[in-house]
Amino acid sequence: MATNPLAPSWLAVPDDANELPAAIWPASTSRDPDGVVSIGGVRATDLKAQFGTPLYVIDETDAKARAARTLAAFAAAAEAAGTTVTVYYAGKAFLSTEIARWVTEAGLNVDTCSAGELAVALAAGVDAARLGLHGNNKSLTEIDRAVSVGLGTIVIDSEQEIERVAEAATRHGRRQRVRLRVNSGVHAHTHDFLATAHEDQKFGLPLEQVERIVAGIRAHDSLDFVGLHCHIGSQIFGSDGFAESARRLLAMHARLLDGGPVPELNLGGGFGIAYTTADDPTPIDELAAHIVSTVAETCAELGIPVPHLAFEPGRSIIGTPGVTLYELGTTKPVEVALPAEQGGTATRLYASVDGGMSDNARYALYQADYSVRLVSRRSDAAPALVRIAGKHCESGDIIVDADYLPGDLVPGDLLAVPATGAYCFSLSSRYNYLPRPAVVAVRDGAARLIVRGETEEDLLSHDAGVSL
Repeated sequence: MATNPLAPSWLAVPDDANELPAAIWPASTSRDPDGVVSIGGVRATDLKAQFGTPLYVIDETDAKARAARTLAAFAAAAEAAGTTVTVYYAGKAFLSTEIARWVTEAGLNVDTCSAGELAVALAAGVDAARLGLHGNNKSLTEIDRAVSVGLGTIVIDSEQEIERVAEAATRHGRRQRVRLRVNSGVHAHTHDFLATAHEDQKFGLPLEQVERIVAGIRAHDSLDFVGLHCHIGSQIFGSDGFAESARRLLAMHARLLDGGPVPELNLGGGFGIAYTTADDPTPIDELAAHIVSTVAETCAELGIPVPHLAFEPGRSIIGTPGVTLYELGTTKPVEVALPAEQGGTATRLYASVDGGMSDNARYALYQADYSVRLVSRRSDAAPALVRIAGKHCESGDIIVDADYLPGDLVPGDLLAVPATGAYCFSLSSRYNYLPRPAVVAVRDGAARLIVRGETEEDLLSHDAGVSL
């Protein structure tokens, strides 16, 4: 079948529109003989019947395995370099009490970015010493709570925070461990809104200011400066950007050693995953080996010890184990005029589902690409180019910009969008007063609720003009 001229250049017509590419789907995904897709041994149709749609589904076994595999990869690389490592799970990707327990039981720490994320991690029973706190505008209340509970490390993101953290630490009689977030100047090869280490953005401080600011941190007896932190972006393929950022940070790290100990270096996260068959992310063991070996080589060149290392992956752990289920509501073939040099028209099939940008904002934010499959049955119909649209009152309410599905879609079909474990629930909203979906974990043929879905009663309970 010929490619639809409206399709993006990277999207090929599949030989089988029922296929489930392994790189995109949770490890346990399979299609039953009758055509129904199962995740964690639980059929998608059964999940729909029990929990409704839209529905976030997380393969628990896959998520735990990715957490353990990530820690093992960095630990092995660190051992080869003669040092040790701490891996923080980046809670902003998706955090619930169950997720916090999964990753800490696998040996990871947890990075939080707000009082709410901190509250979730503490409610999960995570030792505060295993938590970090990020943020470019931490409130005095957030800083005070973090210090009071014995938080492991606070990442200082501006000069004003030095006094704020120092005062809180003095008030609570603690010596608070802190890192300083810096901009290495390395611009990750990603969407501009996801690249966070270039100079003109809200995070971190430029390298030329670091020595002065670290001296200010060290002037406070209530603060324990443990090292630098950098995060070069998100959804990054390859390790060259991380390696170059590490070289620049280590040059500064070496200069800071003249004024006192600098035991750690945190190189952040941002490791990419596959959302479509065109994506080719670097395996985590290769990433870890290259980044850490670069650190060791650079330290040898500088004549300094290899510091304890830290990393903060989130998406690469929880992204692929997640899938979102939707029920198809309507379909609408739209004839689109082609450019003059091509002439004629082509058809794009709009398939509208019962969720949208309120449960997956990433297309609206970043024009992020996703894949989609029909999961309630198998079809031998010829593939049709589809755009999966939501039900919100926005023309930009798109979930999947382009993929091929069987052309015989009908209302009531169940569709699934893979690789939605990261930055979908955490970015969800109540736009148009759609209740946020539930999150369920699937494992060994059983499904259990880990985040309760909202109801209309939940929505109205926040409206002060309603008597319930």
